[in-house]
Amino acid sequence: MEITPAELKNLLADNTTIQLIDIREDYQFEDFNIGGINIPLDEIIANIDKIDTSKKVIFICNTGKKSAAILHALKVKHHLTNLHSVKGGMESYAEECF
Repeated sequence: MEITPAELKNLLADNTTIQLIDIREDYQFEDFNIGGINIPLDEIIANIDKIDTSKKVIFICNTGKKSAAILHALKVKHHLTNLHSVKGGMESYAEECF
């Protein structure tokens, strides 16, 4: 399921219990992030135990494409639920929310 950057901003502002996972590379996360944890895309499966589906889990990448793809893979192959992706990714979040 996709959420908009504005919806994510509201969740963060309301201190809603979520798990934000930034799947960009380490250097991108260090350069600019909006919180959450950084698990680069190629490390997601190895760190699947860090995904807490008791919370709303939100994946974010640069454009929204990679986070949507990993969300789909985790749902289909690993049967995880309560997963969301930010539409347009960090680029849209930066444009719309700053």
